Amino acid sequence: MTAPNVPQLRLYQDWLRDTRGLAFDRYDDLWRWSTTDLDGFWQSIWDYHGMQSPTPHSAVVADRKMPGAVWFPGAQVNYVREVLRHADAAHAAGMPAIVSDNERGEVRELSWPELRRQVASVALTLKSHGVQRGDRVAAYLPNVPETIVACLACLCIGAVWSVCAPDMGTAAVADRFRQIEPKVLIAADGVYYGGKAIDRSAVVQELRGQLPSVETLLLLRTPYAASPVDPEIDWTDAIARDDAEVAAFAPEWLPFDHPIWIVYSSGTTGLPKPIVHGHGGIVMTMYACGLHNDIGASYGANNLGERFHWYSSTGWVMWNCQMAGLAHGATIVLYDGHPAGSKDKPDWAVLWRFVAKHRVTFFGAGAAYFTNCMKAGVSTAACGDLSCVRALGSTGSPLSEEVQRWGTEQFRAAGSEDIWWCNISGGTDFCGAFVGGNRELPEVPGQMQCRQLGHAVEAWNAQGEPVIGEVGELVCVQPIPSMPLYLWNDEGNARYLSSYFDTYPGVWRHGDWLKIGEDGGCIIYGRSDATINRQGLRMGTSEIYSAVEALPEVLDSMVVDLEYLGRESYMPLFVVLRPGVVLDEAVRAKIEGAIKTSLSPRFLPNDIFEVPEIPRTLSGKKQELPIKKLLLGLPIEKVVNKEAMANPSSLDWFVALAARRAEAPVVAS
Repeated sequence: MTAPNVPQLRLYQDWLRDTRGLAFDRYDDLWRWSTTDLDGFWQSIWDYHGMQSPTPHSAVVADRKMPGAVWFPGAQVNYVREVLRHADAAHAAGMPAIVSDNERGEVRELSWPELRRQVASVALTLKSHGVQRGDRVAAYLPNVPETIVACLACLCIGAVWSVCAPDMGTAAVADRFRQIEPKVLIAADGVYYGGKAIDRSAVVQELRGQLPSVETLLLLRTPYAASPVDPEIDWTDAIARDDAEVAAFAPEWLPFDHPIWIVYSSGTTGLPKPIVHGHGGIVMTMYACGLHNDIGASYGANNLGERFHWYSSTGWVMWNCQMAGLAHGATIVLYDGHPAGSKDKPDWAVLWRFVAKHRVTFFGAGAAYFTNCMKAGVSTAACGDLSCVRALGSTGSPLSEEVQRWGTEQFRAAGSEDIWWCNISGGTDFCGAFVGGNRELPEVPGQMQCRQLGHAVEAWNAQGEPVIGEVGELVCVQPIPSMPLYLWNDEGNARYLSSYFDTYPGVWRHGDWLKIGEDGGCIIYGRSDATINRQGLRMGTSEIYSAVEALPEVLDSMVVDLEYLGRESYMPLFVVLRPGVVLDEAVRAKIEGAIKTSLSPRFLPNDIFEVPEIPRTLSGKKQELPIKKLLLGLPIEKVVNKEAMANPSSLDWFVALAARRAEAPVVAS
């Protein structure tokens, strides 16, 4: 029998009507209530999800200032309690907690009771080695079940978790972890990625040497290490306990604002910012986001068999989103590996086959992934039975209208009903989404359906006024629970204030261009600090990408505007062409014609360059701002951290261009 899958937002609104006497004719009315009656809305999220505390809270939000709002003072919570409350019911229904797979086809399942036992065993092991509340635990681990277990074990006892992916270089990882002075390092001595075994034993040894605060190394051994590493604890020993103390173990009650984890800004310039979030704030925002992402409990009649997968590495905040599926009671399905299998012989159908194999119901990935699938001509119908998939999630960069239509047509061609796209945009900064999905609203390809409940998002013009139907700065004018508690070792909140509140004191400026339509639909136009300004007309970069990358000859592109301090605008366009295509006059004319037709002759580039690769961060974002600064004359070491990039060798071409520009400055045409 097919689960009814009534939208989570509809179930919540029915509950509001029945328990609060609140009924709303339109989603916009519900959103406005949620962003003006903060006490009423966030208390409803607490009650609707059945949250408990051994001590009562004296208010919902005691101080509404930004930054510094105080949420649920007096309450005690623990993220892991929200996860493990599903264990008995989910297990009784025969649903696993975690299903994992990798490039080598090694499938594992972790039951809910086994997840609970392993978490307790690792937590008690850490405590036996002196880990206390507030101690930082740093992890250098891939996207495997062990990483989920390690994280939950730390959170159980009030330790502060921080993870970096093993595809990051030693310097980038050390730059992050050194700032937070971890007491414990949990690391894997190797990974298998992109069709290759990759030794990480030397990196683990080097990290330990560069982190003098580390007292204990907990090692996850793999078959890929080239040399032995001697840890204080072996992972197999850490998870081995199965005694009375493990059986009786329960996550500690923690103050609502107790630190949960430290995540990092992209690190494109200078040291990455260590962003500290709190247990309670993450739980509340996670539940609000869950309504929009439409994730339900796998054991409940409404979402029976729910399996949630969002492709990510541990270095991206979507890994946190993936783990949050457990707190919604869903089975989470992990994939450890390259999304196209081998880098040498890419196969963009890999994840689709994985999704079919494991009967995934919600499949999320970066927008760039879906674009690559379309460009590669993937036929999802040839990848197996995808009838279980009811939702596709996209984030990381704007999803173009063309790509969304392509994905929808793939499912139509296979005889499925129209697939629902949950396109979201948020950030590592607050570990949530500002705009996202609503299954009951109309869906317009290339747009996000609505602003999220509880998130008072507006688009502001140059005068600091909210606008509708125009592109403006994305701001949030009311606090949300998951805004950072602080940045680690940030004296006087100086970096925190300069990062988010320097432009509009008391108002969060996110750094994206946003347009909110009359119907409430939202379009993100790229980063506002990498914007284009041609003859006074401002535009984000995503519209140019949509036009240019729709051409079959173009695989990828990047544009920067070198207007600066009153200089005339000079805007080069960089393109990666399909193999065999040459950037001749015919291709140039085709690119220019696409821009003229889709946008305006104002946005024709001054030059078009063919490049081997577009520089990207580890989470797939184009490095527009660092390249802009490089071409304006800043030295490469001042604008980008190569260790925090997915393809650092791509910078070589741009460094050479910057050198040529320095010798003979380009004159705008």
